[in-house]
Amino acid sequence: MPFSYVIEHMEEDENTPKSLPRWVELEYMHMRTLAGHGATVHFTHLSESSSSTLTSLFGEDANPSHASAYAHRKPVLELMKEKGVPLEKVCLLDPKAEKELGPEDGDGRFEWFLFGGILGDEPPRDRTSELRALGFPGRHLGPVQMTTDTALGVTKIVVQDKTPLSKIPYIDFPTITFNAKESVEMPFRYIAHGQEPILPPSMRDHLKEDLDKSFDF
Repeated sequence: MPFSYVIEHMEEDENTPKSLPRWVELEYMHMRTLAGHGATVHFTHLSESSSSTLTSLFGEDANPSHASAYAHRKPVLELMKEKGVPLEKVCLLDPKAEKELGPEDGDGRFEWFLFGGILGDEPPRDRTSELRALGFPGRHLGPVQMTTDTALGVTKIVVQDKTPLSKIPYIDFPTITFNAKESVEMPFRYIAHGQEPILPPSMRDHLKEDLDKSFDF
């Protein structure tokens, strides 16, 4: 059974002229691919500009193999009330949770899986603490920091595909090489496809552009 995944946006971007950084757009769009057909991804607690940007991006992607996606100004607690989802049916993916996420967590005990976006800080900041304080049951995904889209993808593999965390192939801290002189190390854990990390489409190009800008004086 496909699940709903909720990203509670933790960035304060109300006053920024452009709603979301490009890398955030790429990760958030990638979540639809990773969640897959039949699933739903809700992005909550967004500024007006962020909500408008994501809604437009979602409208441009009509791929039926991707999850449905919705952008909301309201926070997750309001969305839960609106949808009639009780607190105990929402699992918070929390690095500090005592229990590891397991295939049994997809047996019906949870309907939603909640992430504190943006997870991909280096060094990690405990953004999830604000959600933890609300009393959600929690699970962790292991000891290594993941990007938000990777965390969602791993959760889907565990609870829907019934693959334990220990059986998922990972690449930790991969180096993305552009040419003989240019590369960048990513300080996160990724799902592996062969010998390569699974990145959002166009992320390599974005990283290369960022790298080029850093040398553009």
